[in-house]
Amino acid sequence: MLLCLSGAYDALYFLATLLLIIYKSQVFTYPYPYLVLDLSLLLLTGILEVARLYLGTKGNLTEAEVPLAISLVLTAGGALLSTHFLLWQTLVLQADSILGATRLALHGLEAALQLVAIAAFVS
Repeated sequence: MLLCLSGAYDALYFLATLLLIIYKSQVFTYPYPYLVLDLSLLLLTGILEVARLYLGTKGNLTEAEVPLAISLVLTAGGALLSTHFLLWQTLVLQADSILGATRLALHGLEAALQLVAIAAFVS
């Protein structure tokens, strides 16, 4: 159920972050190379999240350890990208902080439950 919630939140996060980047580029002075970097990382985040959610769902439904382990590694990568958008982005608004903190909390919960599921499937 957490993977379904995370999938819905990731779609909302992607759209909200894209709109925030567009807003910041129009209102504030946003250097072009950093704008391209942030948009590229956002696109990478979207691709990574789709793969992570697919593998996590597949691993849970088939009770297979390998897709869940790959999803766990992708969760760590997604958490790193979330940290970028939370702390290291060129311009960080309060909305970015709220969205990023919520996303990191979801990633933490998912990682813990994935570890528990992998341990249960192995034994």
